[in-house]
Amino acid sequence: MVNAATSATVYEPVPYWAKLPHPMFFKEATSVAVDSNDNVYVFNRGDHPVIVFDKNGNFIETWGAGEFVRPHGITIDADDNLYLADDDAHMVEKRTKEGKLIYRLGEKGKAAAWQEGDPFNRPTHVAIHPESGDLFISDGYGNSRVHKFDSDGKHITSWGSPGSLQGQFSLPHNIAMNGTDKITVADRENFRLQTFTTDGEFVKQIHSHRPIAITNGKGADTNLYVAEAGPPPVQEGVRRLGRRVVVMDREGNEVTRFGNELGGEGHDQFIAPHAMAVDSEGSIYVAEVSYTAFGSQQDPVREVTSLRKWARVSG
Repeated sequence: MVNAATSATVYEPVPYWAKLPHPMFFKEATSVAVDSNDNVYVFNRGDHPVIVFDKNGNFIETWGAGEFVRPHGITIDADDNLYLADDDAHMVEKRTKEGKLIYRLGEKGKAAAWQEGDPFNRPTHVAIHPESGDLFISDGYGNSRVHKFDSDGKHITSWGSPGSLQGQFSLPHNIAMNGTDKITVADRENFRLQTFTTDGEFVKQIHSHRPIAITNGKGADTNLYVAEAGPPPVQEGVRRLGRRVVVMDREGNEVTRFGNELGGEGHDQFIAPHAMAVDSEGSIYVAEVSYTAFGSQQDPVREVTSLRKWARVSG
């Protein structure tokens, strides 16, 4: 395990990392997670929803064909179980790493009332308490809420409402533990990160450019990793507006960042970062909804890069 990154830490892109067997395709990788052996699980919107690689990008296996509606978020717990958020199915599933269903939260295909607070209306992501196993679920596109469940899937509490005041949300898109006593939510359309106690008490907020993804380091790495989405069309082409990864300490102070000042298809660029994971070596995997944001708008329509690895090479 590596220590937390510092201002001297250097990350470099790893071109052509994922060795995806022909004719498999991602269409777009919506989220990514790393297990205890540094195997990488990619939740994607192609015909094979869960694709597994080793840390060198070699293909291991795939499962889940036909079992999901619209893959969105994936998280792995200390026992290497997976938590998969399917936003258009309005559900979160717990599965073994081989794909066996353990339990499902929410009724598949049935949405709770829009923006009224009950679980779920297009949930987005899951954070897992490292000691208790409690689940914190950001909910999501059709809600403005965080739900807390115990490790068996029993609902404990919920908090949040639509708005821009403290404790309110405008698309809580991603969520991560912040130590063992707090969680931090990527409140995307409010351009901020909000931190709460694990009981939902507001602690603080900091500005971020459309924070779309947040994750933790492993072991001694106590940092938070935040991916920022790109600008709206009216600001397209302006430098330094999102499409980067920012490494922060637990208080939200920036440690370092990486990514080109402009978005694009280059190895050091991002198109539409959407979710992240960090392995035991400090390397960072970034999943991008690049088909939705870019590839689907091309003539002809085409798949573009949607999974990137940045290796921690020093510091």
